[in-house]
Amino acid sequence: MTKELRRYGLMLLASFIMAAGNYFFLFPNHFCYSGISGLSIIAAQILPVSASSFSAVSNLLLLVAGFIFVGRQFAMTTAFASVTISTLLVLFEQLIPLEEPLTDQLMLEFMLAVALPSLGSALLFHMGASSGGTDIPAMILKKYAHIQNVGISLFWIDFLMVTFSVFVLDFPTILYSSVGLVVKTFLIDDIIESITLCKSVMIICKDTEPIQDFIIHKLNRGATISQGRGAYTGTERSIIFTTLTRRQASQLRAYIRQNSLQAFITMSNTIDVFGKGFSSI
Repeated sequence: MTKELRRYGLMLLASFIMAAGNYFFLFPNHFCYSGISGLSIIAAQILPVSASSFSAVSNLLLLVAGFIFVGRQFAMTTAFASVTISTLLVLFEQLIPLEEPLTDQLMLEFMLAVALPSLGSALLFHMGASSGGTDIPAMILKKYAHIQNVGISLFWIDFLMVTFSVFVLDFPTILYSSVGLVVKTFLIDDIIESITLCKSVMIICKDTEPIQDFIIHKLNRGATISQGRGAYTGTERSIIFTTLTRRQASQLRAYIRQNSLQAFITMSNTIDVFGKGFSSI
């Protein structure tokens, strides 16, 4: 129960970040580099409807496709995020109406318009959800076209929105939108990789007991122990292999240092860790 509450709390935070980035920085400047947000801006230019209202209705309609093609669990979490974002956009529109951008610093607003929605979207993808909209066809494309990175799927979906914007927006805005599309593509994958980053650890030592005990009972992780022989000295040593989160790796390093344990340690970054205690296969 606590785990689910924490998950939905993080989804709520991610949704707020996305809604704030879209409403306060993306919509007022007419940047059109992403799916439904970009389509909403185009629709607001040619139809008697606000970008926030168009975005809210479109997000809700696309949930049906997510339920059919991606799965019930994905649809449920996406529905939560999508409804939250749509509600926040409508609330922002009613409580804090904007007739123009917040500042006259276009580059600053562009950076926030890219960074905030990308951060929110990456957090949602990491938790097996999405913000709705074109995130849903991107997930469908990723699933059925066997594309490894969701950012690449989003690129091709959002590329269509930038193409449509050529007929509606001015040239400088189109350039900003094109740059935003490229930056967002890599930023989402980089954020996801940063969140899922773990440490692959190899420890060469003589006495494995204290280190083994710390890994198993304090860090609640498993380990594999094998025997090795030094190429130069010929001395027999034990080798401990384990995979830890970055925080756990720091704790292990501190434990070995504080207790003056004789050990040779190497730690390397690793992503896409599957198995017990990590992501499901």
